[in-house]
Amino acid sequence: MRSGALVTRVVILGSTGSIGTQALDVIRSRRDRYEVVALAAGRNTELLDAQAREFGVPADRVRSAVDGPDALVELASLADAGVVLNAVVGFAGLPATLATLEHGKRLALANKESLIAGGPVVAKARASGGGEIVPVDSEHSAVYQAMRSGRPSEVNKIVLTASGGPFRGRRREELARVTVADALAHPTWSMGPKITIDSSTLMNKGLEVIEAHELFGVDYDRIEVVVHPQSIVHGMVEFSDGATIAQLSMPDMRLPIGLALAAPDRHDVAFGPVDWSAVGSLMFEPPDLGAFPCLGLAYAAGRTGGGAPAVLSGANEVAVEAFLAGQLPWTGIAEVVAQVLQAGTGNVDDVGDVLEADRVARERAHAAITQRARE
Repeated sequence: MRSGALVTRVVILGSTGSIGTQALDVIRSRRDRYEVVALAAGRNTELLDAQAREFGVPADRVRSAVDGPDALVELASLADAGVVLNAVVGFAGLPATLATLEHGKRLALANKESLIAGGPVVAKARASGGGEIVPVDSEHSAVYQAMRSGRPSEVNKIVLTASGGPFRGRRREELARVTVADALAHPTWSMGPKITIDSSTLMNKGLEVIEAHELFGVDYDRIEVVVHPQSIVHGMVEFSDGATIAQLSMPDMRLPIGLALAAPDRHDVAFGPVDWSAVGSLMFEPPDLGAFPCLGLAYAAGRTGGGAPAVLSGANEVAVEAFLAGQLPWTGIAEVVAQVLQAGTGNVDDVGDVLEADRVARERAHAAITQRARE
């Protein structure tokens, strides 16, 4: 970060979750550079109140789930905020994403579902309001950093890495018997339950493919996923001359969070530096689309466009909730999502269309899960 840089005023939406708490850890490392001006969280009001006290956030700028969805928009629109970190889980983050961009602010985006479900609408908000998106996902942050090495016209391919989750190497027939506890035991990252389940199905990587398309304007045929269990290479960009630029670090979400807060500068406290003498070998392998069909479903939805990504995202959220509640087997997540997508997706031109696509997808998913329970 440049010497003498002004204080950056930050709004954190989803402050009690994994990303939110790590963002506050980044801010603790440079309290002279950042000021937290607003906080919002779900139902963990005890931790939320403690965060507000520590960072001196006034009570009228602290919101919880009981305040409703409009509260997130209110905080994202604050005139004195320079950066809004959107770490809300799921589709509920879309209104805050739009408000941030429409008010010309920097959006530190950890809520991938809002960009995926409302891609065309988010693009309009970004163009009209002049806001910018700096991704917080480690993979997209890696691509964001690698893209500095060349012009967009020189990009040949984007490569996103996947850890493979807890079930890497298992055959599809084995996966029919996995439990919720099995799926939540991620070998590399510590994340919330929804994202952890998405990682186990590779839906998380599929959503990231759609997100990469929306963020960087690269065609789906030029976005590749490779499994990299060490999670040290987070993303790569291959350029027209054959050069591949990669971003490497140990798994630590504070690095991409710090970059999103400081951009275009780098945060000047190191998180996740690599001890090269201890790394050993780095492995890469193709994903098994037969065992993990969610990745293929995401590619198909992205290529279809229109309302398909919103339907994919909404149906997946319902299916994951059902799995976590013991109402659906792990393999049923992909089956429900595929069934919902096959029923049609329509198009999206405005927020109302996105909301309707999401509503219909959830309704269909609930119906499919209910029908499976009766069989």
